[in-house]
Amino acid sequence: MKKMILSILLLMSASFSVDAQEIRADVIKVMVTGKSSYRFNVTLESDETGCQQYADWWEVLDSQGKLLYRRILLHSHPNDQPFTRSGGSVPLDPDAIVYVRGHMNKLGYVGDLFVGSVAKGFKKAEKIPAFPKSLEAQKPLPDGCAF
Repeated sequence: MKKMILSILLLMSASFSVDAQEIRADVIKVMVTGKSSYRFNVTLESDETGCQQYADWWEVLDSQGKLLYRRILLHSHPNDQPFTRSGGSVPLDPDAIVYVRGHMNKLGYVGDLFVGSVAKGFKKAEKIPAFPKSLEAQKPLPDGCAF
């Protein structure tokens, strides 16, 4: 009887645990406005619980992996999902291919990213380039989480 109860408790606790690979910061929409220098409106959907687990930035990269812009997110959005934040004045050729991706404060780059150009629009990326790991340490970086 004790073994059966223990087995049930273990199964119940396993069903409520969160696998770190399931935590995501998905880009779900990208809109761009401007001429020659562009403002990005990026919608993220992320698994946030507060400052201990939240999307702390989104960024725009060129096709070679060069950081063109990073929008620091100053606080968590656990009750505001999905959410949109704007940023930039990103000088671009309208036909230049760029990637837009989100970042989780403790897990890094997890989730869907978008690819496209100002001229043709943006869509979910099917193939994800091997961007340099050093980007995660490149400034600007967040200096905390307000709430």
